[in-house]
Amino acid sequence: MQVIDFIAGNGPWAWLIAGLVLLALELVVPGGFLLWMGIAGIVTGVAALVWPIGWPAEWLIFGVLSLVSIALWVRWTRSRPAVTDRPYLNRRADQFIGQEAVLEQAIAQGFGRVVLGDTVWRVAGADLPVGQRVRIVGNEGAVLMVEALD
Repeated sequence: MQVIDFIAGNGPWAWLIAGLVLLALELVVPGGFLLWMGIAGIVTGVAALVWPIGWPAEWLIFGVLSLVSIALWVRWTRSRPAVTDRPYLNRRADQFIGQEAVLEQAIAQGFGRVVLGDTVWRVAGADLPVGQRVRIVGNEGAVLMVEALD
């Protein structure tokens, strides 16, 4: 009951303090949610300072602002493409598409082998002899798809 009495008696200042506490907690527990709740608390406190509103309306303003801002933040972050300095991490075969190589093992019955960097890769394509130059045109998992170069 003391908390409710404190909020009822010091509504605007309680909201401002609560908003600042939530912003400080965001520094300790990152994730974004406490940031938007802290901003909603501060906005609620400023609104309570400017207009005389009761504490049920203050809670309504805080709840609506928190939910709307968090929903918009989640939607915005999910719509942004992830920027990375390693776009082929965990997709090593994709980095070889378009490169040329020489068959180390003939493609017989659809499969052969090439050496790229320090790795021997299994390749699939039309039957070709050892030493044939090929271009990597795609992949299916760890198997590179190749076509012969003239």
